[in-house]
Amino acid sequence: MYFWLTLITVFLTDQFSKYLLQLNLLKNESIPVLPPVFYITYIENPGAAFGIMAHKTGFFIAISLLVVAGTLFFYRQIIKTTLLQLQVGLIVGGSLGNLLDRLRIGQVVDFLDFRIWPVFNIADTAIVIGVGLLIWDTLFHSKKHPRDGDKVVKDENN
Repeated sequence: MYFWLTLITVFLTDQFSKYLLQLNLLKNESIPVLPPVFYITYIENPGAAFGIMAHKTGFFIAISLLVVAGTLFFYRQIIKTTLLQLQVGLIVGGSLGNLLDRLRIGQVVDFLDFRIWPVFNIADTAIVIGVGLLIWDTLFHSKKHPRDGDKVVKDENN
């Protein structure tokens, strides 16, 4: 349940924020929010993080589809705890948000601009947080024994 709730929340928040941005700003327009630290800047990124592998849209679509399809296919086998549901929900929700951009316009809409870092979006943030939590959990918590307070979630369909 937490997986689906997280996935849907991330996806809808990402897409709604991009919709509002595209409705109210011109491409490459920037609005200071907390100058000189934070701006809302509308760009379209043809690549991955930092613009790497620009214009490899087909590759990024394929990777996103593999992540989403693999997660959904193995959902019952891999997503056993609430924390894991949240982590994977963040990753898949963000992947779907950027995937829809690539399918719709061939690029990803970015707008969060801290001026010392490349411009990014809510989907990117969710993916980074989800992967970071997953790595942290994998490195610092035993897989043999559930942690205190970490309950195993049963799927209602079992």
